[in-house]
Amino acid sequence: MPGTTTTSADDRLSPPRSPLTEWLAVISVMLGIFAIVTTEILPIGLLTSIGSSFTVSDGMAGLMMTMPGFLAAIAAPLVTVATARFDRRLMLCAFVLLLVLANFLAAAAPDYWLVLTSRIMVGITIGGFWSIGAGLAERLVPPASVGRATAVIFSAVPLGSVLGVPAGTLIGDLAGWRTAFTLMGTLTVGVLIMLVLFVPPLPPVQATRLGVLGSTLRSGSTRFALLLTFLVVLAHFGTYTYVTPFLEQVTHAGGGLITTALLLYGAAGILGNFLGGACVARYPRSVFGFAGALIAAVTLLLPALGRWETGAMMLLIVWGFAYGAVPVASQAWFSKAVPHAPEAASVLFTASFQATISIGALVGGVVLDRTSPSAVMLLGGCTALLMVLAVVGSRLVGPDRDERP
Repeated sequence: MPGTTTTSADDRLSPPRSPLTEWLAVISVMLGIFAIVTTEILPIGLLTSIGSSFTVSDGMAGLMMTMPGFLAAIAAPLVTVATARFDRRLMLCAFVLLLVLANFLAAAAPDYWLVLTSRIMVGITIGGFWSIGAGLAERLVPPASVGRATAVIFSAVPLGSVLGVPAGTLIGDLAGWRTAFTLMGTLTVGVLIMLVLFVPPLPPVQATRLGVLGSTLRSGSTRFALLLTFLVVLAHFGTYTYVTPFLEQVTHAGGGLITTALLLYGAAGILGNFLGGACVARYPRSVFGFAGALIAAVTLLLPALGRWETGAMMLLIVWGFAYGAVPVASQAWFSKAVPHAPEAASVLFTASFQATISIGALVGGVVLDRTSPSAVMLLGGCTALLMVLAVVGSRLVGPDRDERP
């Protein structure tokens, strides 16, 4: 194929590996993504405490979510292309080392601009690691286990919400937000060691080039995946980034209740991730559309029902379940649209996802500073409704029995 260089013979030269070693490699990649996801969204639970430390508004503190997304969207294609001929294990380790430095820099930063500098480093890590790691399952386990390995790798996303954000919020309440970043940096050192020990050498199977990425955008399925991803991720992160201010100002929840709510949100996300992963191969349109519909319903109902602690808690559980299916549904759609270039599909998925995270956090922050947390939720709900309408419209225009994108 033009624009790609096949070196699969290198894989055949690798010695046989035991099933245990193969799955330890999968878990190492999963933990790498877990560390990245947790570091990326850690400021959500610490937003107000970090902002007050540097005397910045909640909207300005939201730049900690905006900057990594923009940098990741740029880094995903550029870094992947620039390092296309390097061993993929080496690149995974290099990106995790950068994440270690970013966490320790944030923990020690005396000024807010240094915190933002650390977030730039996080963005580069996201763009590089995700683009390589998201599609590695087929190179780490036998073909019969690829589906399960992919689900394990993507379980890092809800796990980051289950363990990362609530734990970070709790640690921030008990020992300060700097301690949360210090512990995150220490955990990431452990992930780096696991990658070195368990992931085998991974010579590039294809040298991904910008021309390959450009050609994939000519596919109607790819463009539709971009549209759906943009709308649902914009709706989600435009609202979820500021869920802590909402719970504080509208629900009047204390720190303990907020931590519990985020924990339940993440636990529901794990369930949504695995159920979505089980169904998305056969019903990608339905899974994506159903997740978007639930996010729309939750964010539109929160301003009314979220005034009560029970209502807010129940809606956050539904929200977590819905969002848990979003990353796996989006990645599956890109993979089906670009089956001949899996790393290119991962690059497009990462770039679009991360760019939209930053846009959502930025728009939500602007709306929050000028209006209220409730207005942020309503705006996000309307955006999610547009995604649902796009899914319904695509079914009416081109119904497909097996729902292939």
